[in-house]
Amino acid sequence: MPADPGVSRRHWFSTAGAAGATLASTAVAAAAVSAPQAAPPKKVFRIGVVSAAIHGKSQKLNGHTWHFAQYLHPEFNFDAFKKYNPNGHPSFVKVYRNPEYRFDLLPFPDTRITHYYDADPTSAGPFCEVFPGVQAATSLEKMCEEVDGIWMGDASGFGEDHFDLVAPGLAKGLPTFCDKPIGGTVAGTKKILDFARQHKTPIMSSSIFRYEWGMENALRMRDSDDYGAIEHVSARLHSRYRLEGFMIYGQHPVWTVMTLMGAGVDAVSMYEYIDTSHTLMTYKDRYPCHVWYGQPYERFEYNRTDVYFKKNKNYSFTPSIEGDFAYGHHYEMIRMAATFRDMLHTRVEPVPHQEILEVTAVVHAAAKSLGEKSRLVKLAEVMEG
Repeated sequence: MPADPGVSRRHWFSTAGAAGATLASTAVAAAAVSAPQAAPPKKVFRIGVVSAAIHGKSQKLNGHTWHFAQYLHPEFNFDAFKKYNPNGHPSFVKVYRNPEYRFDLLPFPDTRITHYYDADPTSAGPFCEVFPGVQAATSLEKMCEEVDGIWMGDASGFGEDHFDLVAPGLAKGLPTFCDKPIGGTVAGTKKILDFARQHKTPIMSSSIFRYEWGMENALRMRDSDDYGAIEHVSARLHSRYRLEGFMIYGQHPVWTVMTLMGAGVDAVSMYEYIDTSHTLMTYKDRYPCHVWYGQPYERFEYNRTDVYFKKNKNYSFTPSIEGDFAYGHHYEMIRMAATFRDMLHTRVEPVPHQEILEVTAVVHAAAKSLGEKSRLVKLAEVMEG
């Protein structure tokens, strides 16, 4: 397995389906049911996709625009995609653009990507070729005059350019998806959230882990009367740890805890050993929760979550659906795109601002703890700093 967690993530984006998706027959049958013919939508939402940079360098095959936002567009040129991403092509044929595997959601009848913006104009060309009808935007301001919503994707960046990329759309009142790390720093995240609130614009940000099949089931269990409240969560990321990677990808397991337990983190402690780390998230009114980064595993699943309910019921899940990673990853990407689509319709934000802010704060409090002999760092220390 690659030592770089970013490489590991991108590797799975490109090759998970190429390994061959042997889908469970029940899941395939459920996905392949034909949807009834519906009347044409009254409105088709025009989406402007924006690609963030990594320290000023363009992400030419940004996985969070090419993979995550692609569900918002009904057309796809497989030959062009194979030219630009030959390793990823089989997974798109077998799973991600397979019309049989659509979970009765795809294609969305009322969304279309109309513009693609990258600060490096040469990076927009391949995207526009793969997604027919999309045009390269020459400026954010002009694009925001011609779209109904913004999707800002960042596969492995640090968030330093996110405010500048989403501010024009937020100022226009355009519902906006702002990828994590939303602001890079606590101050940066707060700046974006405050700006959205000032302009009364709905904004969405979260980890894709929030939309896993198993996560949705855990939330149903939490909200039923059968299992009781969640007492404890142990969220694990399997890629090998290093601090720089934790500041980006560590947000995923932190988001897992936040999704299940909600906001209200009191203090954070972090410990590292070679290529693994453990972060303890504590509360004043709840049991603590664990975030592991680099925990050993028998079979690569990217992540695993263990949920402990009050009525003596433990529930463990990975991104896979019936053992198939590509199919499960397909599902979580669809669900995240569908949640953004819901926000376009309702203008209701799906994720509370406090949860978004606390995720950024937890990651930075963990880094501060690591530099101070793993002491418990109050979240207020980094919120105010």
